[in-house]
Amino acid sequence: MYKQARLSSWLQQRTPFQTIALFYAGAVTLAVLLLSLPIGHRPDAEFTMLDIIFTSVSAVSVTGLSTISIVDTFNEIGVFFLAFVLQFGGIGIMTLGTFIWLLIGKKIGLKERQLIMADQNQTSFQGVVKLIKGILSLVLLIELLGFLILSTYFLRYFPTWQEAFYQGFFASVSATTNAGFDITGQSLIPFSNDYFVQFIHILLIILGAIGFPVLIEVKQYLFSSVEDRKFMRFSLFTKVTTFTYFVLVIVGFVLLLVMEWNHFYADKTWHEKVFYSLFQSTTSRSGGLSTMDVSLYTEQSQLVLTALMFIGGSPSSVGGGIRTTTFALVIIFILTFARGSQNVSVFRREIHHEDLFRAVVVTLMAIITYFIAVVLLSIVEEFSLISIMFEVASAFGTCGLSMGITPELTTLSKIILMMLMFIGRIGILTFLFTFKNERTKGTYHYPKEKIIIG
Repeated sequence: MYKQARLSSWLQQRTPFQTIALFYAGAVTLAVLLLSLPIGHRPDAEFTMLDIIFTSVSAVSVTGLSTISIVDTFNEIGVFFLAFVLQFGGIGIMTLGTFIWLLIGKKIGLKERQLIMADQNQTSFQGVVKLIKGILSLVLLIELLGFLILSTYFLRYFPTWQEAFYQGFFASVSATTNAGFDITGQSLIPFSNDYFVQFIHILLIILGAIGFPVLIEVKQYLFSSVEDRKFMRFSLFTKVTTFTYFVLVIVGFVLLLVMEWNHFYADKTWHEKVFYSLFQSTTSRSGGLSTMDVSLYTEQSQLVLTALMFIGGSPSSVGGGIRTTTFALVIIFILTFARGSQNVSVFRREIHHEDLFRAVVVTLMAIITYFIAVVLLSIVEEFSLISIMFEVASAFGTCGLSMGITPELTTLSKIILMMLMFIGRIGILTFLFTFKNERTKGTYHYPKEKIIIG
């Protein structure tokens, strides 16, 4: 009882960001325990404890990188364990935690609301519980619809309805949470010519990565009366996120199409070229699933995918990376500064200087982290630089696309990738704020002095 009281007191003294990081570390521990259970393994499965830990971190961070074959390691029970863990990572620790608190009748107090704000990148207490309820109901509804559509369609691929629904269930969870895991053993390569399966997966990936607040606002708009819609205005976050997300998808699609036209696409039909490019561009946001072996792309295309994975998904979504809004604000800030303007605005709204400051900090910290990881891996590994850059970006962006080198990496490199996946999931800001000193500083200032820049 005494130890429990001390633990509770110690947790109360942690900042919300430190507590969130601890909760996700706890989720990794739970995942390790679940995925280690012999009941979930195939009789002839071969793996190490490091493989289980790596897969657990990848699952909680909904990345999809793995050092083992999921289909050859886990049986049906193990796959359901994995799907359960993906919900923690995809929907979010605080979303599921709040749902459990509400079920048992626990009051959502100030501390809990602070944790929700930290986990979902919110800036206000107002409506956070309502937001959590909306996120949970939306994600479960999307997964259910994806499950029903894919399972029914898979009846033409699999001999029994049990197998079809089993495949459809995991495919829906993996795509919606942008986890990147598969139980086909070949990602979506078996469906490289089935455009319906690809379209459903593209839709699920977008719904998972575009941002939960965006989905909630769109839902409110669609289910409002015609009269109410006249007075509804989408938030600046929704406008910037949606615009940036789809611009990145379109830019990636065009670049891949042009770069691979006379290379990988040389012997493909026009519709194959279109869907290969569209799917790989969409999945590079954070999806991790693939309809082809990306190592067959040219280095130029692999660099494009690397950049897209580094940017990642949107804030308050299942995606990692620096996030779409961060990228948008940095680009807008650069363009504004180049024009000599002091105030940064977009969609007729002025951006807070604090948001710009955070966007620049996140971007610079992400670049430094990425650079250090690439250098370290290039020292201890013998793989090509582009392969290492690709794998590191995939881990940081919690994407899961791979050049196939992850299982062959050394222990040190796997640990580095695990750290990147964890940071990518909780976010650069949350990671930085875990070191924040809450003690009150003095209000004095030093004299200011100009320095030469550029």
